[in-house]
Amino acid sequence: MSTNRAPLLDNTLRLALEGYGWLPNRRRRAGSDVVHARLMGQPAVGLCGPEAARFFYDEKHIHRHGAIPEPAQATLFGHRAVHTLDGEIHRHRKAMFVSLLTPEGIAGLVDRTIREWDETAGSWTPRQRVELFAETSQVLTRAVCAWVGVPLDGHDVPALASDLVAMVDGFATLGPRHWRARLARRRREDWLSRLVEDVRRGELAVEEGSVIDVVAGYREADGRLLDARVAAVELLNVIRPTVAVCWFVTFAAHALHRWPDVRDRLRGRATGYPEAFVHEVRRFYPFAPFVGGRAVKDLSWQGEPITAGSIVLLDLYGQNHSPYLWPDPYAFRPERFLDREIGQFDLVPQGGGDPRTGHRCPGETATVALLGALTPRLAAFDHDVPDQDLTVSLTRIPARVASGFIFAVGQHSPSHAQPVPLP
Repeated sequence: MSTNRAPLLDNTLRLALEGYGWLPNRRRRAGSDVVHARLMGQPAVGLCGPEAARFFYDEKHIHRHGAIPEPAQATLFGHRAVHTLDGEIHRHRKAMFVSLLTPEGIAGLVDRTIREWDETAGSWTPRQRVELFAETSQVLTRAVCAWVGVPLDGHDVPALASDLVAMVDGFATLGPRHWRARLARRRREDWLSRLVEDVRRGELAVEEGSVIDVVAGYREADGRLLDARVAAVELLNVIRPTVAVCWFVTFAAHALHRWPDVRDRLRGRATGYPEAFVHEVRRFYPFAPFVGGRAVKDLSWQGEPITAGSIVLLDLYGQNHSPYLWPDPYAFRPERFLDREIGQFDLVPQGGGDPRTGHRCPGETATVALLGALTPRLAAFDHDVPDQDLTVSLTRIPARVASGFIFAVGQHSPSHAQPVPLP
């Protein structure tokens, strides 16, 4: 008889205190990849591993509807977003995102981002101090809004970038960061709702086939147009994750600073190494701690019962640091991804499964492409790193480099540097 049952004490406070380590720590103490807990007064079961991921992403087992807490919907995802849907309704709306994130579409986004990055870097002067996190968030904001087709005045970029960052930064806390995130989402949903209505009335001309054109004209499976507010939510679910790539760009710079030999190899652009570096950044650094759903019926996993309606958590951070999958998992080694085929259920920083039909982030390919274009530029960039707080706390969700990674521009101005070709 199993003794690994849901405790009487609620673990919500413990999760807040331990952050990314909470679920891996529980599994380590239990000596199992299946652990029971209570979160927000409800029974929860934590799972880990590729087969657990396969189990989790099977809609016969786990649904997302009713699983995403209201605080996360009011900040990160938006109410009635694609993330909250299941079954045919989910697949139909997910197809809209997949149609936008084609190889050609992603190439267009990367091209715009590179142009914005090179123009911004070209404006920096020798010895100028730059906070990479903030600067990258603005570069990505300008690029993705142009790609989506959202009109944006240059003076509005800092405030918009700040709001988009706030939505991600405040979803997992109930403190001031959370309330800033709620206000930011409300403000930007209001703005985009008005734009959607303007497009539908013909008062705002947009390029045919652009993201805003597709989302404004999208019809659900029953033929109805999306409510303008929901259309705004889904536009933000293209824009916000793109700007969130600033987290990974900053982590990449952190890695290049900590392991200079990696910088040299990335500068050399050895075959396959830039992509391997990108995957190792996504594996090594903390992003999403876990994803959650609800059991659609009474289930069992590895002999442990999962009652219908229970919260089911897939431990993303724990899986990305599992020694069974990644030998010496707390060492930063991009070479582990050279000549390695990545399965749908092993590397899971943005979820697992098929992004075309399941709940894996459809923008993951765009994330990889953007990082693949920006990280060689970081490696080639002439800069110094002054003393600062470069810690990455695992108790803060989402984790980030404490200082935002400040660098001092080198003596060779980037505007005169040899441009780095696109991969």
